[in-house]
Amino acid sequence: MRLLGVKFRQHGKTYVFDCGELDCYLNEWVIVETEQGLALGWVALEPWEQDPETIQQEDLKKVVRKATKEDLEKAQQLKDLASKAKEACVDLIRRYELPMKLVDVQPVFEGNRLIFYFTSESRVDFRRLVKELARRFRCRVEMRQIGVRNEAKMIGGVGSCGRELCCATFLKSFDPVSVRMAKDQNLSLNPQKLSGLCGRLMCCLAYEHQVYLDLRQKFPSCKKWVSTSKGVGKVKRLNVLMDKVIIETIEGEEVEVDLQDVLEVLPGRPKAEEKG
Repeated sequence: MRLLGVKFRQHGKTYVFDCGELDCYLNEWVIVETEQGLALGWVALEPWEQDPETIQQEDLKKVVRKATKEDLEKAQQLKDLASKAKEACVDLIRRYELPMKLVDVQPVFEGNRLIFYFTSESRVDFRRLVKELARRFRCRVEMRQIGVRNEAKMIGGVGSCGRELCCATFLKSFDPVSVRMAKDQNLSLNPQKLSGLCGRLMCCLAYEHQVYLDLRQKFPSCKKWVSTSKGVGKVKRLNVLMDKVIIETIEGEEVEVDLQDVLEVLPGRPKAEEKG
C-alpha cells in the first residue's frame, strides 16, 4: 500500500492518506477525502510503501486527485468568503453583546459549511448569531469553542525568547505543563515570566524537564546535611547544569561547592555542632 502525508494548515498536523498508484510530489496540492467531506491540502511527506497489515485501513482516507486550476481558484474564493464571514461575525458579536472572541473562520472545501472558532470564559447562547450568519451566507454554520492555547496556535506571534511561538510553528499537540517543572529547573516562580502569550505556562518548560530530573539523581537533596571540602553545611540550592551545590554552613554563610567536592551525605545535623 502506498501512503503519503498531507497538511491543511501551515503549522498543523500531518495526516496520512492512501494515494494508491497516484504519483504525488512534495508541496503538490491534492484533493483528499476527510470526515468533513473533500478537502484541499498539500503533500508534506512524499509517498512510501507500507505493509497493509501494519495499519488500520478502516480509518484511512484516500487521495481523490491532484488539485486542478479550478480547485485552486475555488480555494481562493473560499478564502475571500472566510474573510467576509469573519468581518460579519465580529460585527454581530458586538451588536448582540455576546461574551465571546472570534478567533478564525474556516469554510469546508465543498462550500456548504462555515466553521467559526471562538474563545469564551462562559457559556454563550449564540443561536441568534448562527441564524443570522446562516441567512447571510446561505450555508450551514458551526460554532466551535476552543481553548486559549489553540487560539495562540491559530493566531501565532512572538514569544519572550524572540522566536515565533512553538505552538504555531512545530508543536502538533499540547503536553501537560506544571509549576513543578519550573521548580525542578530552579526557575523564578514569577507568573509573568513563566506564562506564554496564551496566559498559560509556557510549553518550553517541558522540553528539558526530564534532563533536569536525570541530572538531579546524582545530587544530594535540598535540606540534607553534607560534608564537603569546604566544611559541613545544609544544601540550600542546586545548579545541576554547572554541577554546583550551594550549602549553608553552621555559621549561616552560603558557600558554592563543586559536586565532586561533596564528600558525604550526613544522616542529619552533626551532633558536635548542635546548640545547647
